[in-house]
Amino acid sequence: MLSETKLSLLQQLVQNATTEEIIWTKGYLAGFLDRVELLGGIAETNTVVPSVAVKPIIVYGTETGNSKKVASNLLAAFKKNKIQAKAIDVFQYDVTKLEKENVILFVMSTQGEGEFPQNAVAFYENLKVSNVNLKNVSYAVLGLGDSSYPLFCNAGILLDEVLAEKGAKQLLSLVKADVDFAETVSNWEADLQKAFQNIGSSLSNEVKSTTATTTSHKKNYVGKISHKVVLNDRDSNKETYHIEIESEDEISYEPGDALGVFPKNKEEEIQAVATYFGEENNSILIDKNIRGLSKKSLDGFSNLFEIEIKEEKANLLDVIQKYQPKKVKLEEVIGLLLPIAPRLYSISSSSEAHDGQVHLTVNVNKFKVDNEEKTGLTSEFLADFPLDEPLEFYIHKNQNFRLPKDETDIIMIGPGTGIAPFRSFLAERDVTGAEGKNWLFFGEQHFVLDFYYQTEIQEWLTTGVLSKLDTAFSRDQEQKIYVQDRIREKAKEFNSWLENGASIYICGQKNPMSQDVENAIVEVISKERNISESEAQQVLDELENQGKYQKDVY
Repeated sequence: MLSETKLSLLQQLVQNATTEEIIWTKGYLAGFLDRVELLGGIAETNTVVPSVAVKPIIVYGTETGNSKKVASNLLAAFKKNKIQAKAIDVFQYDVTKLEKENVILFVMSTQGEGEFPQNAVAFYENLKVSNVNLKNVSYAVLGLGDSSYPLFCNAGILLDEVLAEKGAKQLLSLVKADVDFAETVSNWEADLQKAFQNIGSSLSNEVKSTTATTTSHKKNYVGKISHKVVLNDRDSNKETYHIEIESEDEISYEPGDALGVFPKNKEEEIQAVATYFGEENNSILIDKNIRGLSKKSLDGFSNLFEIEIKEEKANLLDVIQKYQPKKVKLEEVIGLLLPIAPRLYSISSSSEAHDGQVHLTVNVNKFKVDNEEKTGLTSEFLADFPLDEPLEFYIHKNQNFRLPKDETDIIMIGPGTGIAPFRSFLAERDVTGAEGKNWLFFGEQHFVLDFYYQTEIQEWLTTGVLSKLDTAFSRDQEQKIYVQDRIREKAKEFNSWLENGASIYICGQKNPMSQDVENAIVEVISKERNISESEAQQVLDELENQGKYQKDVY
């Protein structure tokens, strides 16, 4: 039965309604009743989600932007569910504030040899030595990493441990997310929502996460290098290879993906190391990284050998030959060596345009030890790898560096080997007939010696696939010119493309290139829109949150 008020309202609606409106209303009510029965009764349709009293803070540590993106998406999801939260860069977060928090969530990526992102190093070091008492703090840590590397999500693990040591309570167990982290993040968010509901008026309830680590489903291939050519002309300071790989298996990849290679040590090098320490069998060194050791690794050997190793980067054999350290057991040396990690190279081909092949653009990494030139393990491994011999590799899916819809304009900024994915982008858009405009910024040292893929790029300009090209060859004039300078020169048009919906992509060296380019973009937005640089940074941050500003930097 209806109440008198509701009955009166219904009678008024019926009296003033047309026949068609009454027929429509009858159908609507019938459909509504069917839905109620499907859901198990009217009471369930009136269920009210209880409000959440907690106000979590999300602290993220990142170098490439993935953790920041996760934190921003998490913040948006919380706000949608009426959860008051805020997100902050770990670099801007003071350790002393921790004691005042109730619930704190960390999204922490791992870099290099299991290290914290540069913006998180100081926070972690300060937290380790601090006297903060976190007994009233509940926390959860989401680690981002790549399971191909030996110290997977190590920064997240270390952070989780030190928070527990300071007395904080786990709201959820540590979650480690692989490169395909979208599903893991979604599950983590759902677990957090449940945990917040369970907290109620007390923060003492510990809720264990059921979120499983997402695997990246990497498929291993065996192929062969069918073609290899140096892209630089004679007298160049660079040695950059174009490498074409084929496999009997169909190689599944998309523009923006990378190819992972596990290099092998040279037999003569591992034998020399083993012999020095009195061991004939060198097999235990086969999969250990002895090339290009970082300062962190070299410090470990300084302690083991009881000497001062001054180099910032060096090969283990160089250290042995230079310092002639005391003879320790080879097992002790191996204890300080990490397994050889894969090296990822941005794919420079399109499976649509280069059927059955995958192409790489590989610069031989060179550095000096006592004025003697040395080379990186993986780049030398590929440069010297013989044609038509079996090569093992895998495809690293990069869902955070993808072409937009065909009609969307794109701006590609790729100096040096950063050109690789943009050759893939342009080849893909060429063969598929995508309508969006394409603008490329490319830079290197010399126009004559170092203009990679010049013939293809000029052809794309002629056919209209490439709408605009701006180059910066830094050493062709007295004053060095870089891609960021070209962006500033084209400020008006650059901003116009952004305002018309273009997406921006950056690929190449992380430091200092990517930051210099981002600073230039912020300056352009600020100048052309007559807003402050902080407001311009917010504009760029929003583009990043929307997936319209993507970076693949290393």
